[in-house]
Amino acid sequence: MPIDANAGRDLVPPAAERKPVTALRHGTTLEDPYAWLRADNWQEVMRDPAKLDPAIRAYLEAENAYTEAKLGGTRALQDTLFAEMKARLKEDDSTVPSPDGPFEYYSSYVKGGQYPEMRRRPRGAEASADTIVLDGNAEAKGKTYWHLGGSAHSPDHTLLAYAVDDKGSELYTVRVRDLASGRDLDDVIADTRGSVVWANDSRTFFYVRLDENHRPLTVWRHVVGTPASADVLVYEEKDIGFYVALGHTQSQRFILIDAHDHQSSEVYLVDADAPTAPIRQVAARIHGHEYAVEHHPGGAGGAGDRLIIMTNSGGAEDFRIVEAPVASPDMECWRELVPHKPGRLILETVVYKGHMARLEREDSLPRIVITRLADGAEHAIAFDEEAYSLGMASGYEFDTTTLRFTYSSMTTPAETYDYDMEARTRRLRKRQEVPSGHTPSDYVTRRVFAPAPDGETVPVSILYKKGTPLDGTAPLFLYGYGAYGISIPASFSTTRFSLVDRGFVFAIAHIRGGKDKGYRWYTDGKLAKKTNTFTDFIAAGEHLASTGFTRRGRIVANGGSAGGMLMGAVANMAPDLFLGIIADVPFVDVLNTMLDKDLPLTPPEWPEWGNPIESSEDFHRIRAYSPYDNVERKPYPHIFAYGGLTDPRVTYWEPAKWIARLREMNTSDNLVLMKINMEAGHGGASGRFEALKELALDYAFALMIAGRADAATG
Repeated sequence: MPIDANAGRDLVPPAAERKPVTALRHGTTLEDPYAWLRADNWQEVMRDPAKLDPAIRAYLEAENAYTEAKLGGTRALQDTLFAEMKARLKEDDSTVPSPDGPFEYYSSYVKGGQYPEMRRRPRGAEASADTIVLDGNAEAKGKTYWHLGGSAHSPDHTLLAYAVDDKGSELYTVRVRDLASGRDLDDVIADTRGSVVWANDSRTFFYVRLDENHRPLTVWRHVVGTPASADVLVYEEKDIGFYVALGHTQSQRFILIDAHDHQSSEVYLVDADAPTAPIRQVAARIHGHEYAVEHHPGGAGGAGDRLIIMTNSGGAEDFRIVEAPVASPDMECWRELVPHKPGRLILETVVYKGHMARLEREDSLPRIVITRLADGAEHAIAFDEEAYSLGMASGYEFDTTTLRFTYSSMTTPAETYDYDMEARTRRLRKRQEVPSGHTPSDYVTRRVFAPAPDGETVPVSILYKKGTPLDGTAPLFLYGYGAYGISIPASFSTTRFSLVDRGFVFAIAHIRGGKDKGYRWYTDGKLAKKTNTFTDFIAAGEHLASTGFTRRGRIVANGGSAGGMLMGAVANMAPDLFLGIIADVPFVDVLNTMLDKDLPLTPPEWPEWGNPIESSEDFHRIRAYSPYDNVERKPYPHIFAYGGLTDPRVTYWEPAKWIARLREMNTSDNLVLMKINMEAGHGGASGRFEALKELALDYAFALMIAGRADAATG
């Protein structure tokens, strides 16, 4: 029996109470009828969800119950989708071991296990010789949420520092495990960002601590065996618009402190051999200058000891690579190694003893280029498909000719290769298994270009099953993001086939705001040009409809976080183009969030969206597209929003307020639904199977509204 999208029509949806709050900003009176859904004690709620105001909790739980009732008819479908997606997942999978001195390290899963096991074994030994250094399933037992952040073994391989979040609020607690005994030491450090970097003495490590507003602004040094209260402040960022992160050079010589916002960076060096020595600045921050640092020790005795720096200085919009002496790293001493080439975006650089590998993108496709440092000889690693995804995995070692990389396309399962940078040969180490079966030739992947209103062309990656009619009758699932310069790869995903096998066309719109066509593609989708992101997505949908992949009103759009803002904006701008909108942790209350300087992400986000507190121009521009502020009394497509109670990035009240206003203003009979995970944050459920259940709910919603809930697969 077909599932009726109007089932439960007599159910009365929750109606959030209107309690208008007004504010005067830049001569404009703002009225927010649902501001009360923002908990005044949100910082406490992040640490203890039980402290949420009972009235707010009651409303959120009423919305969850309504969604559960309205989608009750899809429960069997959800179970089927979950079973399909789980069957495509190799339950006892593992990563390819990465060598580091006497050991090689990897992660694995066991059948039925939700969480990874961190393992190691003697280098070159059989799998039977491995030991578990951290068992995620055992650690998560009895917890409703568990997420392993950073984990790092000490250089002498005796200790493991690891960070765990058990609320979904991204407040990680660091512990230290003795790898000989398997027992945790007394070292416990709360409220960290989740990354740990060891100094070379194997007794000292560095971490980033979050402040009371959830901001990573300080770097601390900890010595194993001492209390956290004795830790030493190494760096404090005074500008709350900048965040701090840690890393290290591939050579392991330097620990890197990176202070950055979305368009500027500043890097400091910590000598990993002398962790108590003063930190050293590489180049002072300049507005709009981004750079990343690697290290090469040069010849014998440190002769030629140099930093290798990826930078957009000197007008290099798509980045260039320079070198500088370690002793004098400021910009006046930089010498160019790889010049800027417009349209060729350098994404990442890794430096080994004899080679430099860089990942770059040109014509919206990635490639890897290898440079031999002795003579500058270059070559690229070639690939053939029309659209694909590529990534580098740097590993632990510096004195090696082996580069590990991963490759996939929308039809080709992920492949892991070890590439000999000197011999120019590749060795397949692993091909992703699909236990329930997958035949790539049964599917088609394509790349088309949609004309945007201003004459640009928007790349769109497409996946469909052979035999799918391209006469406009197929429903289409269109994904988009478009922010922070993040590009969405045309990579393999086993879950999509649950839609594609039921007649959907699946498409990814590589819209402005990402870097798919170079750095300019990003700057053309931010600040004053932000609306290009929205019009690009609409243009992609219109093009796919006009060329027969689907038709208007048959598109289910999906995006999350900043992509959720995209969902809210296009729902306001072109509601009749879409059959439905699925908005995961959607950043839809943009104006109010950017006006609230106390929220965790607001100050660092001003370079991306604008600062409506200080700038009248920014205020009016954001107000003109902010999804929550532009909901109108008109017919909207089906809408399903998802949020997390302890989400510090997109707070739960953003989807809650948006759905409340949509339900008030929508004049169509289409569904307006919301689910708030009361035990998770931005990333949703923590276990790999629980995450599949959330995706099964999204897909069941899409199939139901498209009338494909009963479509056969095969």
